[in-house]
Amino acid sequence: MKYKSKFLLFLPLVLLVFFNVSCSRGWLRSKIQERFQKKMEEKPAPVASSDLITKIENPGDYTFTFSHGGFPRYYKVHVPKTYSPNKETPLLLVLHGGGGDMEIQSNEDYYHQISKSEENGHITIFPNGYSKYKSGKIATWNAGNCCAEARDKNIDDVGFIKKILNHANKQLQIDKTKVYATGMSNGAMMSYRLACEMADQLAAITTVAGTDNTISCNPTKPISVLHIHAKDDDKVLFHGGAGNSFKDRSIVTDFVSVPKTISKWVNLNQCNPTTKRVLEEPGVTCDEYSECKAGVKVKLCVTESGGHSWPGGKKPSLFFGSATPSKAIKANDAMWEFFKTE
Repeated sequence: MKYKSKFLLFLPLVLLVFFNVSCSRGWLRSKIQERFQKKMEEKPAPVASSDLITKIENPGDYTFTFSHGGFPRYYKVHVPKTYSPNKETPLLLVLHGGGGDMEIQSNEDYYHQISKSEENGHITIFPNGYSKYKSGKIATWNAGNCCAEARDKNIDDVGFIKKILNHANKQLQIDKTKVYATGMSNGAMMSYRLACEMADQLAAITTVAGTDNTISCNPTKPISVLHIHAKDDDKVLFHGGAGNSFKDRSIVTDFVSVPKTISKWVNLNQCNPTTKRVLEEPGVTCDEYSECKAGVKVKLCVTESGGHSWPGGKKPSLFFGSATPSKAIKANDAMWEFFKTE
């Protein structure tokens, strides 16, 4: 009873300390958020050209802007050293993950897209998703049921990509039979939406760490799909759902599983549902569905580890957690091997 009395005596003090600590943490969290918002609002808009007509004849990096849907939109273009305005060249659209932007996705340290462009000789375009900030930072894509403000404001990202392709065809010598799309996470989901709504302008897509979360899907023709996913992805869960690392579930969705996504595209492309194992190495397997309509293919590569990341790359830790990307496969190499068979 003596100890109980002492406990009851000090209980108000303990509760007061706990309350003050909790309030202090809440206050600190609020201040950090305010400072972050202020910092983001102060970031300048990308330095970009609005000249969308003049021919690009020299290799290098270019940034462009135009208004779409009442918002300024941006995209970067990388033209490899081997480019010739007299020769039709393949084009790859690379879509960043949710919360990322064109600068992160084009960062050679993370995704190695620039070096692959130079090695392979294709043009690469990095569109920037919708952002409430003039800098274009912390951008998302309206991929249907995901993600964040791009979805909530029903941003016309398909129309945005179509306009980019229209401008690119005027400025560059593009091989229209070899236009591809790829993306990471929310960018992968957007790639699926492009396959649903722009199949007539794309030869194939590759998606990494993002499933098909479109609301409707009626492709005008069959299209080849390569999907790359880690079994231990802690954000877009392999067997469906959103990982616990999402503090605000309202900005995402209950993600469709990888198996359901693959089954959908096997059906859409009218493939033979019997799969063939085409790669089995330590840490990775790849299965392919063939005998599809119009000769397209559906392929799934699964890594044992790597979490929510780009295999063979380096993760921007700010957005995608702590797991080290798988080295069992390089997404860029697997992607271009797949594209070249189309």
